[in-house]
Amino acid sequence: MLCVLCERSSMLEIDGSEHSGSGTIVRDAIPFCILTGQEIHLWNIRAKRDKPGLRPQHLKALEAAAGLCDGKLEGGTVGSREIRFRPGKTIKGGTFAWDIGTAGSTAMLALSLLPLGLFADGPSTYRMTGGLFQDFAPSLLHLKHVLLPTLRKTGIQAEVRIIQPGYVPKGGGRIELQIAPAKEALRPLELVKQGRVQSIRGIALSSHLKERDVSRRMGRECERALKQKGFRAEIEFLHDEKESPAFERPSIQPGAALAVWAETDAGSLIGADMAGARGRTAEFIGKQTAQDFLADLSSGAAVDRHLADQVIPFAALAKGTTTVRIPSVTDHVEARLWLVEKILGVKWRIHENLVTIEGIGL
Repeated sequence: MLCVLCERSSMLEIDGSEHSGSGTIVRDAIPFCILTGQEIHLWNIRAKRDKPGLRPQHLKALEAAAGLCDGKLEGGTVGSREIRFRPGKTIKGGTFAWDIGTAGSTAMLALSLLPLGLFADGPSTYRMTGGLFQDFAPSLLHLKHVLLPTLRKTGIQAEVRIIQPGYVPKGGGRIELQIAPAKEALRPLELVKQGRVQSIRGIALSSHLKERDVSRRMGRECERALKQKGFRAEIEFLHDEKESPAFERPSIQPGAALAVWAETDAGSLIGADMAGARGRTAEFIGKQTAQDFLADLSSGAAVDRHLADQVIPFAALAKGTTTVRIPSVTDHVEARLWLVEKILGVKWRIHENLVTIEGIGL
């Protein structure tokens, strides 16, 4: 599918230290440039992070995007703080596989490539290897049970399958993302009213930790914390062991993750999650996940803190006006709004945590 909105003779200049100064700018900018046919010069990459420059997960997102459109990437090395990219004309459908090589987030890689799959010349299957559950990155459980169901409201047809869990520090997790090309412009989102909670579900997953009862301890603590506030949650306990893997293959190392999500009568999905880490007890994970969930719920928002910025790229590409009430305006929200305006020419406004985005109808 040809996906060029316009051809611009001058190269787009993006300072990666703006706003969040994070990898989000890298992961969003390249797909947007592919979809609009713009060349880009991006510098000061991840300038506000402890380890500036491209990390393996960011580099893999750039290489994957370049491969899908036969684009040209310059400066694509780990640690690089400056790149230049020239997009190709067509986004290829088909089956592709990428290995981050570390515990870097496969969820972030998937979210970077999803917009490209929507405008590919055929159905796409993306197989990715790396980390599935870690701090400072969206959980695969949240992606599967909260984000993708929310994006289906726009007309997006995409499914993710967890093949093998993967944790810090070894990674080795495997996922598969299947995407159908969009048949028409994406529909805008209307997520303003939170509504009343109808159900709360969740998954407590642990790998090679059954003897310590980690899944049950995380889940029960979360259920207790929610019950104290008048909510009943149904959390599934998954024990991923060599003899009885929770998915197709067992994790290559011990690890844990918890995710909960609510569905409301207004059609909102609000979730929270946390990954295990050295020195972090199962009870802490359960309690903190419940607290994060309750905080977003009590804000009156129609999305959670993760969805608040994750839906922005898709709202920008949609035809019409998206309106979303978010829990708070974070650095990531500001960065993504700035970027869709900078690259796509999208108009937006925020008033009392109500975000309005005028999509371009790609």
